[in-house]
Amino acid sequence: MNPGTILLLFVFAYFIGLLVISYFTSRNSDNQSFFIGNKKSKWWLVAFGMIGTSLSGVTFISVPGTVGKMTAGDYSFGGFEYYMMVIGFFIGYFIVAGVLLPLYYRMNLTSIYTYLGRRFNVEAHKIGSLFFIISRAIGATARLYLVVNILQIFLLEALGVPFWVTAFVLLLMILLYTFEGGVKTIVITDTLQTSFMILSLIACIVYILSNLNLSFGEAYSILEQKQYTHFINTDINSKTFFLKTILGGMFITIAMTGLDQEMMQKNISVDNLKNSKKNMLTFAGTLLFVNLAFLFLGGLLYLFAIQNGAGYSTVTTVVEGKEVVTNLFGFKDATGNVTNIMGDDLFPALSLGHFPMALSIIFIIGLISALFPSADGALTAVTSSYCVDLLGLNEDQQKTEKQKKRLRMKVHLTFTVIFFALIMVFKAINEKSIVYLIMEIAGYTYGPLLGLFAFGILTKFTVVKKYSILAVTLLAPVLTYLINLYVTNNTDYRIGVELIILNGFLTFVGLWLVRSKRIENKLTTQ
Repeated sequence: MNPGTILLLFVFAYFIGLLVISYFTSRNSDNQSFFIGNKKSKWWLVAFGMIGTSLSGVTFISVPGTVGKMTAGDYSFGGFEYYMMVIGFFIGYFIVAGVLLPLYYRMNLTSIYTYLGRRFNVEAHKIGSLFFIISRAIGATARLYLVVNILQIFLLEALGVPFWVTAFVLLLMILLYTFEGGVKTIVITDTLQTSFMILSLIACIVYILSNLNLSFGEAYSILEQKQYTHFINTDINSKTFFLKTILGGMFITIAMTGLDQEMMQKNISVDNLKNSKKNMLTFAGTLLFVNLAFLFLGGLLYLFAIQNGAGYSTVTTVVEGKEVVTNLFGFKDATGNVTNIMGDDLFPALSLGHFPMALSIIFIIGLISALFPSADGALTAVTSSYCVDLLGLNEDQQKTEKQKKRLRMKVHLTFTVIFFALIMVFKAINEKSIVYLIMEIAGYTYGPLLGLFAFGILTKFTVVKKYSILAVTLLAPVLTYLINLYVTNNTDYRIGVELIILNGFLTFVGLWLVRSKRIENKLTTQ
């Protein structure tokens, strides 16, 4: 049997397993099961499952590829520089656990954007939800595209399957097992998928160390000699300068976890605040080790490739009258040209072309496990936010439970179609290292959320003038873009992941300028 066919059979069997779990978890489910799992989720299950959601295909595929010396867009990176952002994430999780989780539990929220409605007005509530939907839809489909594209290039293209069919079938799979159970199902499936992802990580590390006949310490020493292990970029003008990467990572976590309905709906599905905090901090500590393991794997992948005949090559091209030097890494073809396998292509190219079949199967299962947690949670979360925040489904007394469920299913299906369209857009863009692209997009879309929540929590002012909040939250990202463009074109400094801080700050300042009278900050739990 063709190796590609064997791998696809394992993907199919894996999906059948998810459907079986979905069947048992979605029996007697209602809208509250879908939205917040009836607040009966076990904190340790949520913590473990959130690892898979946070890592996704970006960490599984893109992070190992960042270890090699390469350039993606305006980003030049290499070694373990990405870990500085992980440290920022870690700090951010403590802020989420200490500030935001207590607020959400005190107010007994189903959607976290209800806070904005109670703190400001209905306009703020709907704007917060809308920015989340846009942010999560773009971020999730970027991650989805990464995995779908890998399956397409390394498995399905040879079988003559078009890219759009691959994307459609995978989205259909996700739709089927989340359609009924929502969060109640996802808490269980994410735990299973995280297990497979970490199993794949460990198996690949063990295989490469064994193949190269190296111990852990010996491999690290070789990586150090080849300058693959440096953590700190001291170039203050660089987008990956370590201090702004740490700071940017911290605010990215606050926004992309603490102000994100997908991540928070799993946390608030836990029965009480104490257990939810345990979940968050356990999850944060685990991510430190898992991300470091992925970076170590990235270094091993480069060593393995070099051992098997790969190497670096420099290509010079002329763009707009300027010479641009690009580093390529890969194997030479019959004509002597280097087949580039840097960045997102490195792990799948080696796993599916140079690893034994058993390990290729483990890689594919790990890859699919990285795909589903980020996609199923996002699809469920945007559906929840649209229904609860924009349609007001929970407060609608005129519709029966059956009518509400039917409407929620229509919304779920609609967002599946939107996700498919966005995947096709990312296919057209075809970015080679998507991890930094996602962080940059997040800077523009999550920045207004960061500013809104910061203004609500840190001040006692409100905003009552109609459309003021809308104007500020639309203007801030535009100003952020123009400032970034000016700095890039007129200075040597490059704005990196601190983009979200600038955007949030501009939103905060804008809200301050249109603020109304002081209020007594007594938010009820009703």
